[in-house]
Amino acid sequence: MLEIKNLHAELEEDSEVKILHGVDLAVKAGEVHAIMGPNGSGKSTLGYVLSGRDGYEVTEGSATLEGADLLDMEPEERAAAGLFLAFQYPVEIPGVGNMTFMRTAVNAQRKARGQEELSAGDFLKLVRAKAKDLKIEPEMLKRPVNTGFSGGEKKRNEILQMALLEPKMCVLDETDSGLDVDAMKLVADGVNALRDEGRAFLVITHYQRLLNHITPDVVHIMSEGRIIRTGGPELALEVEEQGYGHILEAV
Repeated sequence: MLEIKNLHAELEEDSEVKILHGVDLAVKAGEVHAIMGPNGSGKSTLGYVLSGRDGYEVTEGSATLEGADLLDMEPEERAAAGLFLAFQYPVEIPGVGNMTFMRTAVNAQRKARGQEELSAGDFLKLVRAKAKDLKIEPEMLKRPVNTGFSGGEKKRNEILQMALLEPKMCVLDETDSGLDVDAMKLVADGVNALRDEGRAFLVITHYQRLLNHITPDVVHIMSEGRIIRTGGPELALEVEEQGYGHILEAV
């Protein structure tokens, strides 16, 4: 599904600031991989580079999604190819209705894939069904995108977008950030509902608590721009109990 080889990246405006130092990672279809690590280890940058966010330059290595070269695509092409990035801090878009935003996004991707666009009626049925599954109130769909939303509402709104777009590769950048236990469980339930054999997840997080609800197949520890250790779900528990210090010392 997703294959990353020897990926190096730096800040576009300052080549002295090198962030990724040779990341190697392979995520198969149907798998959930978690990336953990201390602040500044490059976890979020990896998600940004994969999605094509401005401000970063790849200097070496490759990243492919189902064999297609992600790094050679524009951000919208990566999205159409099936890549989705859920942000740590979803942005507010005042003046743009949530329903309009999501219908435009869904139809843009359908068009890019050669599929027929959804009519207003068909989209309304679809979004209402998905919102009900995620326990999103209908009133929330009528508001501007994320404007005045709580942290939990913003994250659930992103999971709703993900459910509508049905991506192949979902990158969740610290989705648990700022959430209380109940909101985190609702978000995790939404993610778990999307797990299937044709979709993979890369969950970026600081803490093991999110992984109590989204059980990963593989856990990676990242430090100084590279993956330094890989294991099963027990590795996340080890970090929770002992911190990152002993893992970093062993490198």
